[in-house]
Amino acid sequence: MGLLDVVPTGVLTGDNVRKLLNYAHENKFAIPAINCTSTSTVNAALEAAKKNQSPIIIQFSNGGSAFFAGKAIDNKNQEASILGAVAGAQYVRAVAKAYGVPVLVHSDHCAKKLLPWFDGMLDADEKYFKAHGEPLFSSHMLDLSEEPVEENIETCLKYLQRMAPMGCLLEMEIGITGGEEDGVDNTSVDNASLYTQPEDIWEIYSRFSKVTDLFSIAAAFGNVHGVYAPGNVKLHPELLGKHQAYVQEKLKTDDNKPVYFVFHGGSGSSRQEIDTALKHGVVKMNVDTDTQWAYWKGLKDFYEKNKDYLQSQVGNPEGPNKPNKKYYDPRVFIRASEQAMIDRIVDALDWLNNKNVL
Repeated sequence: MGLLDVVPTGVLTGDNVRKLLNYAHENKFAIPAINCTSTSTVNAALEAAKKNQSPIIIQFSNGGSAFFAGKAIDNKNQEASILGAVAGAQYVRAVAKAYGVPVLVHSDHCAKKLLPWFDGMLDADEKYFKAHGEPLFSSHMLDLSEEPVEENIETCLKYLQRMAPMGCLLEMEIGITGGEEDGVDNTSVDNASLYTQPEDIWEIYSRFSKVTDLFSIAAAFGNVHGVYAPGNVKLHPELLGKHQAYVQEKLKTDDNKPVYFVFHGGSGSSRQEIDTALKHGVVKMNVDTDTQWAYWKGLKDFYEKNKDYLQSQVGNPEGPNKPNKKYYDPRVFIRASEQAMIDRIVDALDWLNNKNVL
């Protein structure tokens, strides 16, 4: 049975999100979440999923959302970030079904100081739910890893209670992912803090599951945001297996993967580390830094290949009066960026065992 026997194409919410994540668990694959900042990057992510016959997650960070709306818009009270995230979600909804793949629309890291952004997106979800019977977004992420554990859990639980009636999934972060990501700076934390404890996972699971099962946990197992040289970061994805076993024992269930886990800070990870994470129930992996580089490299390579045609509007090696429009047309050089980004996402889909699953 393929995935499209289980869920439809287009943006998924509620029970269809649950079905997708359960299917990922059963078939030991994860879905890459691609940070997007424009319709171009959204299109590249969707095209990669179509090319690979795979589900995909389109996600918008706080800064990426503001950029999507436009740099001229004041972001006082998170207004530009709210507007950009909502516009991005609406765009994905407008085009996703045409690509013939299942899609989740997600918002990325939201720290405590960015909660007005989160509230604004939930306002849009509730408005959309009232009109259409489902939220605008498939899911949202709260990153309160800078806060005390109890405050983190309590705040997330409060928002989960608001989201559950709409069938909107909450992703939360427990423990600390090192590095810096969109307002959360953990570059100087003690290394021992980069590993979540099983007792914390159980506390979250036991409290959240009384509200809904539509939640996922970004547990820390040595993860660091950004790019790092091999050997500089010690990942221990096998810890996720211990977390699953701990929750399984508490539940007295036959399900050996009761938790939906999320992998943050995966740039530079080895194939073996990713395989171990998949084995222990990771259903989502963030992919941002590498796709940013791919998008830039596509443009850089295009320029270097066509440099002599990109110095003036008229005049090139073929003659002083030859026009160069077909080289500086944005549809040409932006497409080169998209194609490089598509190739990188296809690689990510392959590494996540998420290929030809439809």
